[in-house]
Amino acid sequence: MTSSTTASQAELKANKVPLAWRDGCSALLLPLNVCRKQNFYLPWECEHERHAYERCQYEDYVRRMKVLSKRKLENAEE
Repeated sequence: MTSSTTASQAELKANKVPLAWRDGCSALLLPLNVCRKQNFYLPWECEHERHAYERCQYEDYVRRMKVLSKRKLENAEE
């Protein structure tokens, strides 16, 4: 179930990404972390990468909430 926003386990391990951050948006996190390190974590740098990652996280959250509400409806009907 890999998508264009999911990095491989080998890439994540090589970049020392913690297990908690290895989710569906992990491929967007890798360039964001590289940019952050190159720019000394300045908050006004890497805005494009950060917004892309945060949008992916938000869309994943919305998708999971839709699945949850659908399951709740199905359980209520039973």
